[in-house]
Amino acid sequence: MITVNYRDSRPLYEQIKESVIKLIMTHALQQDERLPSVRELAVELAINPNTIQRAYRELESEGYIYIAAGKGAFVAPVSAVNTDTEPLMKDFQQIAAKLIYGGVSADSLKAALDQIAKEVNGDA
Repeated sequence: MITVNYRDSRPLYEQIKESVIKLIMTHALQQDERLPSVRELAVELAINPNTIQRAYRELESEGYIYIAAGKGAFVAPVSAVNTDTEPLMKDFQQIAAKLIYGGVSADSLKAALDQIAKEVNGDA
């Protein structure tokens, strides 16, 4: 389910985008599965359709979804995702360092990472 938090400081389109990515990564949305139309999702979330359109445009440019004219938005194959891993690894390292500094053990981080890998790989 695609959700937004109106109290979150991030823009709504980013929240929608991250929600869809999480659903794709956890296999809640499968390859070639149709996403809600812009209008459907705008009504469901009670937000401007332009916000949904922007999220979908960014998801398409990053390869997570594809748009079929007149048919809607669909989950793209994994091979289509344009992920630049270098900045993500830097973010991950910074977050991991903050967690360790804050008292989270390396074993806890490893366990969390193993759980994420199981979810993404469909082993959960």
